[in-house]
Amino acid sequence: MSILDLAPIAEGVSTPEAMAETIKLAQLGDQLGYNRLWYAEHHGMPSIASSAPEILIGTAAAHTKGIRVGSGGVMLLNHPPLRVVEAYRTLEALHPGRIDLGLGRAPGGDGYAMRALRTGGGEEFAQYLSEMLAFEEGGFPAEHPFSRVAVAPGGISLPPLWLLGSSGSSAAAAGELGIGYAFAAHFSQAPAAPAFAAYRQEFKPTPAFPEPKALLCLSVLCAPTDEEARFLSSSQEVNWALLHTGQQRRLIAPEQAIDYPLTAQQRAINEHQSNLWIVGSPETVKAAISAQAEAAGADEVMITTTMHSYELRRRSYSLIANAFGLQPRA
Repeated sequence: MSILDLAPIAEGVSTPEAMAETIKLAQLGDQLGYNRLWYAEHHGMPSIASSAPEILIGTAAAHTKGIRVGSGGVMLLNHPPLRVVEAYRTLEALHPGRIDLGLGRAPGGDGYAMRALRTGGGEEFAQYLSEMLAFEEGGFPAEHPFSRVAVAPGGISLPPLWLLGSSGSSAAAAGELGIGYAFAAHFSQAPAAPAFAAYRQEFKPTPAFPEPKALLCLSVLCAPTDEEARFLSSSQEVNWALLHTGQQRRLIAPEQAIDYPLTAQQRAINEHQSNLWIVGSPETVKAAISAQAEAAGADEVMITTTMHSYELRRRSYSLIANAFGLQPRA
């Protein structure tokens, strides 16, 4: 069991306060026995502060002891490949054996953010990935100008690589590369099982991954009762509807969200998406997570929780940890 943190910003909370909450969640996840903590990369979204995951990773790793910390993921098209190698070698050197490097092909923002970031087209992802691996492995031909680049810091390798997917198109590529594969079932309607099957079929062992590792990310909100969980989930419902109709704002409280005047279009958007949200008591949530993980053939489940109250979000992760019997760390 692992955690995906989008660093949400709730209404009535300052940005520094919201960022401080990422550290509190990291420390709690470490204490509760979660396996890893990843930060997403999103741009131009008022309710999400995770625009620079490498900074959050370094901060969280410095405030925890045992939990692995990584990116879920670096949107590679937004960054020069050399810069990614340098940043994550640095993190690995500072926190040996505790860093993950997840890579995604999406831009992590809308068209305006893409233009501001100078993001390349999706068809360039394979080129960026190949270049990043060549910098890491010294794989440029002698006549290539980049062969003369001394990647710094030297004497350290990249942390384990993961490829992120939401449709299955990258699953076979992850298998061929012998890296981990994470499926974004927290927002994708595509089934994860075929993607995981393709990943395992093409998998070639590597030192970092002697066996395939399939991670399933789910959207989960847990409270002591189903009724309370549904009430708290209303903030997520309004946030999702506004996000997909161009009316973004910070997360609103459930007391406001429960009666928020959504349009017919926005209600339809939520009806289409709500089947992906696992909401309920510890018993309800455990059964749903277990069923989805088994159906997909997942080796690991990563949970992301969207809630207005940071305290109750931490409680949600605690309830899930207790339901699954995670072993706390000293």
